[in-house]
Amino acid sequence: MSREQLAVERARRAFLTGRTKPLEYRIRQLKSLQRFLVERKTEIATALNKDLHKSEHGIPLFETLSLEGEISLTVNKLAEWAAPRPVEKNLLTISDQVYIQPEPLGVVLVIGAWNYPWAVTIQPLIGAIAAGNAAVVKPSEVSMHTAKIMEDLLPLYLDKEMYPVVTGGVLETQELLKQRFDHIFYTGNSTVGKLVMEAASHHLTPVTLELGGKSPCYIDSSCDLTIACRRIAWGKFSNCGQTCIAPDYVLCNPAIQDRVVEEIRKAVKEFYTDDPKSCTDYGRIINQRHFKRVKAMMEDSLVAFGGENDESQNYIAPTVLKDVKPEAKVMQEEIFGPILPIITVSSVDEAIIFINEREKPLALYIFSPDTKLIKRMIAETSSGGVLANDCLVQYSVSSLPFGGVGNSGMGAYHGKYGFDQLSHLRSCLVKSLSMEVANKIRYPPHTAKKVGWARFFIYRQVNLGRLGKLVLLPLLALIAAIALQRFLQ
Repeated sequence: MSREQLAVERARRAFLTGRTKPLEYRIRQLKSLQRFLVERKTEIATALNKDLHKSEHGIPLFETLSLEGEISLTVNKLAEWAAPRPVEKNLLTISDQVYIQPEPLGVVLVIGAWNYPWAVTIQPLIGAIAAGNAAVVKPSEVSMHTAKIMEDLLPLYLDKEMYPVVTGGVLETQELLKQRFDHIFYTGNSTVGKLVMEAASHHLTPVTLELGGKSPCYIDSSCDLTIACRRIAWGKFSNCGQTCIAPDYVLCNPAIQDRVVEEIRKAVKEFYTDDPKSCTDYGRIINQRHFKRVKAMMEDSLVAFGGENDESQNYIAPTVLKDVKPEAKVMQEEIFGPILPIITVSSVDEAIIFINEREKPLALYIFSPDTKLIKRMIAETSSGGVLANDCLVQYSVSSLPFGGVGNSGMGAYHGKYGFDQLSHLRSCLVKSLSMEVANKIRYPPHTAKKVGWARFFIYRQVNLGRLGKLVLLPLLALIAAIALQRFLQ
């Protein structure tokens, strides 16, 4: 038996003991996870610096603070999320219990990504724990120092049978995907996402795919370009551009292109000094393979500024390309690096056409003071999410579902959406053995009169509120019974 198979079987055996069912157990695990993030922040920071050159003070902002906030929210709201959820009734079920009961799915596989190895691996784990599942955690081998920390330290804080960490590369991931899970949560690119979905199909396992794509950023000529470009530069060059929701390319009128270039240049200097290479807040490309891939994207486009690189450090400077053609190399796939191409369009109409001709992105960014223009772009395009007049910060709002559509993914998480995504929302109807007269409309012999009454009772939705349940519900049930008794005789 392989190490991967053994981990899955142990997790399933642990889940079948039922110890994840009580909310107290889940809350203890979540609080232990929060304690891990606080107590091991030095080890976490050291690993992230080795993997991606992330700075000491940048790590909380982009990796761990959101996790601590997500855990606090989940602990506070868990009883509410896990409680039975009453639903509207029709007249046929007016005296019955009708509700939705969230229940654990079973054993979940969480496959993390390397670019934000804590945020995008632990966040779905929080949802899995909250929903009462066991979870096998597979960190990305590309951010190898972080993966090692997860493997060594997480079992010291979490139930190691219920939440094992399995490390390794492609072969280990393939072996995991051969096992039967009750849900697979994958964060990464669409190519691997298709392989995950194919593997899951053999067991009819549902999947959440958090992918990426080329997220467009439209800049309206009427907006404050200084503020817009500062926010775009921050969103694009944070983590050296290796962010799934980073603005991938800019669409703007040719009349403002040079000003956009200049304002982004100013912002880069403000953030990372004249020498980003020596700035502790500027990251590195994860490895040489990705360095070569990103560098090659600049070959057939005009560099407006930046472009400096050093393969020995996997360093590529913040770079803007201007007058980029739609057929250029940089426009053929998600960049996932510190290169920002600018494509000129004559109008918002042309921008909308350009966006709609391509795969649906994970994010759409719109910079404009015109609310009507923003609403029009929302109405006439499709994307996983929309953010107007800023970048990236939609990820921090737990009350918004985070996820893609089409080629950028399926399913969503964060806050209650993560809990629901990793729960089975079980439909429950508890009927009484009394009121048998109401069933006459469905028992043979079938007549036109019975069909008419069935239509009447089924089409009437009832939402009485708390007072109505106490006072009106018994009365309505009695009236319905008398009416049926009279007309079905």
